[in-house]
Amino acid sequence: MTVAVLDSGTYYHHEAIFGERFRDRFDRVIYTPALTSADLAEPTLLIVPDRTNPALLRQHQPLLTDYLGRGRTLVVLGECEAETWAPGVRTAGRPTNFWWWLDPTQKPPHQFVAPEHEMFGYIAPESTIWHIHGVLFPPAGAQPLVAVPEDRNGRDPAGVLLYDDRVTTPGRLVVSMLDPFYHHGSRFMPAATRFLDGLLRWAQHAARS
Repeated sequence: MTVAVLDSGTYYHHEAIFGERFRDRFDRVIYTPALTSADLAEPTLLIVPDRTNPALLRQHQPLLTDYLGRGRTLVVLGECEAETWAPGVRTAGRPTNFWWWLDPTQKPPHQFVAPEHEMFGYIAPESTIWHIHGVLFPPAGAQPLVAVPEDRNGRDPAGVLLYDDRVTTPGRLVVSMLDPFYHHGSRFMPAATRFLDGLLRWAQHAARS
């Protein structure tokens, strides 16, 4: 029962994957451009880090779809254009305010709609709060975990930042719009580091389940 992660070779992926803090969380590191079916034979959980080249993921779509078809768990993070290659994923962009979450007068819009979900045994809800790049629209039957309402002007729709889909495929597809590998690897945004820490601890648990 192993946790694998794709490595695209960027500085932030390398810091998150090979840096001292998290290097022991991964059983296998797979270079994204060279991904093969043999690489996915053993791992029970595969993480696609945020900001992985979407062109490569579209190229590897048959491998990733087959991986889910074998009942495995795929975790897909933000800025990967998952809607172009992952089953059932629909998204909408939002204008990104990079600093609102640092303003003590601002109330985060995040809604924790499933606080009993197993992931929140590892991830503190407040660790999901930083800027928003866009939202997801979960397929019917998937479990939303963190939602946000439409914006105040009604121009941007309500949606979800994180969901758990066990119905679209024989496997389990966990999708998020958050980008913790980038922020941890760039050494800013402490909430992102806390989120990644909890996510990886959960992944180790889920891979054994």
